[in-house]
Amino acid sequence: MKRRNENAVIRVVIVTGIASVVTQLLTIREFLVQFKGNEFVIALILFSWLILGGLGTMMANGLARFGFRATSARLGGLSVWMAAMGAVQIILIRGARDLVFIHGSSVGFYPTFFFIFGLLAPYGLLVGFVLPYSLFVLRSHRPDYAASNIYIADNLGDVAGGALFSFCLVYLLSPLKAVGLSGSCLILFALPLFKDSGWKTGCGYLGGLLAMLVLAFGVFHERETLAPPEGELIHYQESRYGRIEVHQEQELVTIFSDGMPLFSSQNLVSAEEAVHYPLSQVEHVRHLLVISSIGGMMPEIAKYHPRTVDLVELDPEISKVLFRFHLMDSIPGLKLIHQDGRSYLRETRKRYDAVMVNLPEPETFQLNRFYTEEFFGLVKQRLVPGGIFSFTMDGYDNYVSEPQRRQLSSLYQSVKSRFAHVLMLPGQRIFFLCSDRTIRTDIPALLAQKSIQTEYISRYFSGNLTPPRIEALNQLMDPAAPKNQDTAPIMLRLMFSQWFDQYATSPLAFFVIFALLSLVYLSRLHSEEVVLFTSGCMGMGFEILVIFAFQMYFGYIYHQIGLIVTVFLAGLLPGAWMGARFRQQSKWILVFTDIMLILLSVLYIIVIKSGWDSVPEALFLVMGFVVSLACGCQFPAVIHLRGDGNPVAARSFSADLTGAACGALLTSVVLIPYAGVVPAAAGLIVLKCVSLALVVRIHGRGL
Repeated sequence: MKRRNENAVIRVVIVTGIASVVTQLLTIREFLVQFKGNEFVIALILFSWLILGGLGTMMANGLARFGFRATSARLGGLSVWMAAMGAVQIILIRGARDLVFIHGSSVGFYPTFFFIFGLLAPYGLLVGFVLPYSLFVLRSHRPDYAASNIYIADNLGDVAGGALFSFCLVYLLSPLKAVGLSGSCLILFALPLFKDSGWKTGCGYLGGLLAMLVLAFGVFHERETLAPPEGELIHYQESRYGRIEVHQEQELVTIFSDGMPLFSSQNLVSAEEAVHYPLSQVEHVRHLLVISSIGGMMPEIAKYHPRTVDLVELDPEISKVLFRFHLMDSIPGLKLIHQDGRSYLRETRKRYDAVMVNLPEPETFQLNRFYTEEFFGLVKQRLVPGGIFSFTMDGYDNYVSEPQRRQLSSLYQSVKSRFAHVLMLPGQRIFFLCSDRTIRTDIPALLAQKSIQTEYISRYFSGNLTPPRIEALNQLMDPAAPKNQDTAPIMLRLMFSQWFDQYATSPLAFFVIFALLSLVYLSRLHSEEVVLFTSGCMGMGFEILVIFAFQMYFGYIYHQIGLIVTVFLAGLLPGAWMGARFRQQSKWILVFTDIMLILLSVLYIIVIKSGWDSVPEALFLVMGFVVSLACGCQFPAVIHLRGDGNPVAARSFSADLTGAACGALLTSVVLIPYAGVVPAAAGLIVLKCVSLALVVRIHGRGL
């Protein structure tokens, strides 16, 4: 009987890991649709999720101290509630933003953080509470049950959940269907925990039925939860790169990707500017490369009669939707290439007369790769002598704000280091025209010479873009501005600063409070728990560094990034087993794994600094696996050194989760944007050196 109950609890722990990881990954995607999907928002999501998990484990430990009895039936009830909360959380994220904030408005840092933290609180606290509570249930039957077994079971579920989502669910099911599937499995595995519980058995089954109804509501009414406040949702699908929606309001048709408008059926001005500003400078347009298009570009490009037009779009589903809703016209010589734009430029040997980039501003690590000195150099290599390169940034009405001037200056100096001539044209979008030939500003005259007819430029260019206005913008550029580079993404820091300047706030208060609370928390931890805290910080920080390296070297390759997350989860499993197997050598395990983590960070720095052109993908995957394996080893070792009691287990779970939360926040928001990739890795080395010194000081005599 006891054995059967034990197996049922372990199965629930594993399925809880699967359901929670699936819900976490889908939650990140949902928040990215509601807010600008940059690493700062992702960091806030991960930070909130992990901190709430740590608080949940502390709550479980507090209840245990007060003599709260852990039972299988209560664990079953919590699991059923968690299954239903996954769908409720997704629905609330979709609907609550327009209730809390003005529809379509930009939201500042602090409102974003409190909104994310508040919506994640119920589910995040519950996930953190259930893990140690499961251990308490098992120990109510077997007081000597090892906490490392629960840790291993949870890691097994996390690995399965990460792999299931990354390689299966994201391709086959919409978010609420995926949550419904994983939640239904959790409910089915939780129901046996209600057996032999008297009247609670009936209540448990009734609760399971109600939870199933909640999940079913989400599955069958998903489209209704996505209905826009204005217009009509005429198309919706989930691709492996994000959410694609098509909204129609009267005759205006707009395609959204992850909540951001990409294409519109009424976009004549933008199309003319994007095409004619650069191509008017080229005497004969033979071969043209377009990295991401905008609505209405192709008919304008066709006026130049190019031989080939290579259009690079990352998501093939976007291209299908464009043609389906007639937002893109097929022209002679057009070739669609579904690949990361930077990866294509690195691999192709074709030379172009013009390269036009039409991407959003560099607010993410992924997009920043298209605005760095290294990328500009790569573009120049693919241009014929005298070819033209263009890209854009957000414009202004009357004057350039200081944060915007710093951004434009950084980009100007970065591209000026590669091209002899750089001209900036002001407007609703600021166009950068870059070439080794002189760039002319009399664009209407150039178009007239080519006998090219336009609606907007021929009538309004000379009145809007006067020579004094063009000269004033170009004269504002700071010659001492730092260059934006792959390993030192200055633009991310500037975009982050602009976010705060826009709302007259500062991140200083947030980080001061964060630092003080962290110091208070660390002061209450035992030395071995501090080691776990630093390992959690190291593991999450290193994962972000590896993902950044993948983006830098290989582009946004969804399979590989999904694989990275799964590899980092997978390494914890054998690590926990090894730590439990050799727990008698726990002191040596802590020393050896800390040294291993330091050496792996040094190896990462060597790889990044070497500037290798062909870094094997497997190298980063192996490093990630070994880092997570080393971190996984330390949990059983700390449990053994501290004594395997319920309070120790709960505090250890909390230290690991809280450390991971700090690692996500510090690496994404502070270290990489403000210092760069190499200093960020060096910061993790310093953190682990402190941890190693602490272990040697405490256990030096026993080594």
